[in-house]
Amino acid sequence: MKILYIEDSPSNRLLVRRVLIAEGYEVLEAGDGIYGLELARQEHPDLILMDINLPDVDGYELTRRVHMSPDLADIPVVAMTANVMHGDREKTLEAGCVGYIPKPIDVDMLPEQVARYAKARL
Repeated sequence: MKILYIEDSPSNRLLVRRVLIAEGYEVLEAGDGIYGLELARQEHPDLILMDINLPDVDGYELTRRVHMSPDLADIPVVAMTANVMHGDREKTLEAGCVGYIPKPIDVDMLPEQVARYAKARL
């Protein structure tokens, strides 16, 4: 399974990449939203993990763009975000995310969380 992780923090990308590769996933990475959208179009991943607080286009808008694109609309997007205040989860779901993983990332729980969304895709 191919996962695209769109995240501006290099340390977060490194952590998630290591955890998911150890579980057998192929991990693609983008450090900003514009490149993430381009990479999604090139690689058509099975799942997108989306940071919400990106420097160029926020994750809400980027998720909308993914779902508005006919060639990407079927790819599930899961928010991975430090936005954990009341209503933030609902806001990600309204933007089109199928799930929500709060930061800081729990490396023990992440494989199970990703597997749940990956199985829904299959």
